[in-house]
Amino acid sequence: MYQNITNGNWPVMLTPFTEQNEVDYEALERLIDWYIERGADGLFAVCQSSEMYTLTLEERVLIAAFVKAKTAGRVPVIASGHVSDDFEDQVAELNAIAETGVDAVVLITNRLAGPDESDDVWLANLDKLLARIPEHVPLGLYECPAPYRRLLTPEMLKKCSDTGRFRFIKDVSCDLQLIGDKLKAVQGGSLKIFNANTATLLGSYRLGAFGFSGVMANFHPELYTWLFRNWESRPEEAEELSDFLSVASFIERQLYPVNAKYYLMLEGVLTNYRCRSKNHEEFSATQRLEVEQLHRLSKRYAQKFPISS
Repeated sequence: MYQNITNGNWPVMLTPFTEQNEVDYEALERLIDWYIERGADGLFAVCQSSEMYTLTLEERVLIAAFVKAKTAGRVPVIASGHVSDDFEDQVAELNAIAETGVDAVVLITNRLAGPDESDDVWLANLDKLLARIPEHVPLGLYECPAPYRRLLTPEMLKKCSDTGRFRFIKDVSCDLQLIGDKLKAVQGGSLKIFNANTATLLGSYRLGAFGFSGVMANFHPELYTWLFRNWESRPEEAEELSDFLSVASFIERQLYPVNAKYYLMLEGVLTNYRCRSKNHEEFSATQRLEVEQLHRLSKRYAQKFPISS
């Protein structure tokens, strides 16, 4: 039985690796618990932050199945792993992810047309793909920035919503006007828009966005949970926290996800910051110091804005 896509904070999950560069499932289980203990409302596995482009299909499927099993129904889980160029390969990988029982299978928007191809081509390819995924499988969308960012127009998103098959989109436009237009376009449907950008997050909540699904939930997810739960009832405090979160999000410009894994080492969750998508040996002493400073500041803000309040 599929769980509903709940509103709120949906971290984009990291993939821990061992020193031998294999998926570290013991660390992954600790990471799942860490997110949930800090108020995550759902988990987005096998996404770009998970380094999905460096994972084999077998690894993508195993990770999705593991996360779904280890949450034990505590929160819903969605997963992508949609990385292939070839159409038949995409059909195979998406159906393999669907068979893990995750609560939605997420399509990557840049996989459905090239950067120079029209929206009509994109929509035609979507129709072809939908015909090859069982109708009972809930779906999501992710405007993944790699290898290129394919933003959906409000009109395209409405057509997706009108199929009745989509439950989630991770919006990476970083554009409040566009987010608002998209929210209006899908109003009354089952598709929920989650913002990936911190600077526009509070403003997007005021427009009706359903939650956050971004990189920074790998540093201090509890603060994003507080913001979602309290932005309306405690507006002045929400403004203060939003200002901090926006400035803190500059850490994304560092060597991500190496820096997030280092933060999680400080949390006692991971044992190394090895990555496949980035060279962890390039992570400098100064960058480590910046993450340590962010960690101390985050702890202070977590005391000021406890999720129990």
